[in-house]
Amino acid sequence: MIANADHRYRVRKAVNLVGYLLVVLIVLLVYGDRLGTLGVALGVAGAGVTFALQEVIVSFAGWLSIILSGTPSVGQRVKIGDAKGDIIDIGVMRTTIMEMGDWVKGDQYNGRIITLANSYVFKERIHNYSAEYPFLWDEIEVPVRTESDHVLARKVFTDVVNEICKDYAVRSEAEWKKLAYKFRVEQANVLPTVSLRFDQNWITFTLRYIVDYKSRRSTKDKIYTALLNEIAKYEEISIATTTSEVTSIVRSPEDSGQNPDGSSISSE
Repeated sequence: MIANADHRYRVRKAVNLVGYLLVVLIVLLVYGDRLGTLGVALGVAGAGVTFALQEVIVSFAGWLSIILSGTPSVGQRVKIGDAKGDIIDIGVMRTTIMEMGDWVKGDQYNGRIITLANSYVFKERIHNYSAEYPFLWDEIEVPVRTESDHVLARKVFTDVVNEICKDYAVRSEAEWKKLAYKFRVEQANVLPTVSLRFDQNWITFTLRYIVDYKSRRSTKDKIYTALLNEIAKYEEISIATTTSEVTSIVRSPEDSGQNPDGSSISSE
């Protein structure tokens, strides 16, 4: 289904481009003999037209840059300025994005469609989540009470994250090799890891793992669910929470309705 949709999109864009080129060719053939007389007039007006259409010109140049470089492309997940989402169309002048986030938690569509002038290629920082390496590192923090068995907890958490994310690690390792061949990057550890640190009131375990850029939320849900199920099996592991524990209450004589000598307080 995705392959068919992508094929239809590419065919439609190719037909549109051929149509534009045919229109330009027809204009040149029909009015070619008159273009010479228009040259002087166009030269005089050129500076003014260039200034008035500078955004259009820069957007067209941005489109050429996108076409020649091949990135960003339709289907990629990007963040351009404040706009984040999946690119659903790239035109001669504008790029269209299906937006994610804002009032919606996680990497989920919110239903808004953003249109950006292609001049963003030269003006904005482009964060691409899926161009050369379609995987992301993600982390989950699990607070554990200090009296818990931290050795057992580390083993349980490691088993959980390995079981859920092992396929991503295998696939991402091959993609990382391609990335390292193309760019100057160091070898990275794509296997899941579990690290520990002391906080003020508890121990925090950080689970770090590789995940497909489209599956961050669903993968977190699987890991959280598995963690709760596994922790419930062991009395030696307890999740830490922020609580206030009252050990005793000291009441003043006035609150108890008595004088310091034990006699009752009378009121007139």
